[in-house]
Amino acid sequence: MPTRKSSARWEGGLKGGKGTFKGESGAINGQYNFSSRFEEGAGSNPEELLAAAEAACFSMALSGGLEGNGTPATFVETEAACTVKPQPEGGFKITTMALTVRATVPGIDDAKFQQVVQATLTGCPVSKTFHGNVDITVNAALV
Repeated sequence: MPTRKSSARWEGGLKGGKGTFKGESGAINGQYNFSSRFEEGAGSNPEELLAAAEAACFSMALSGGLEGNGTPATFVETEAACTVKPQPEGGFKITTMALTVRATVPGIDDAKFQQVVQATLTGCPVSKTFHGNVDITVNAALV
C-alpha cells in the first residue's frame, strides 16, 4: 500500500505567524494562521483537513459496506465537523468529530442501514485513527 505525504511550513510566532500546507498530489494546499485555527479568521486549518479526511473515508467505507451487504448505494454524503478546544491543563485538543451522513440506498431498511453505519464507524481507517482519543458521533439517515 502507498504512503501519502503532505508538508507544512510555519513562519513566525504562534499568534502572529502564518503557515502553508500542501499535499504531494497538488490537489490540496492552503494557508493557515492562529486566527483561522482557533478563532473565526480566514484561511484553512488542520481540523478542516481532518474533517475532510474523515468525511471522504467514511463515505467511501460506508459505500463499500453497503455494497458488501448486497445493497449498493446510489450516493453517500458525509459532513464531518471537527472541534478543537482549549484544555484546562493548557494547550488545545481535538475533542469531537461529528458526522452527518445522508444516503440513498435502494432495497435497505433503516435498521440494517444503521447497522452498516455502525460497522463503518469501527472499520473506516480514518475513524480508527480517532478511536479512543476523539469522541466520534454519527447521525445517519436514508434519503
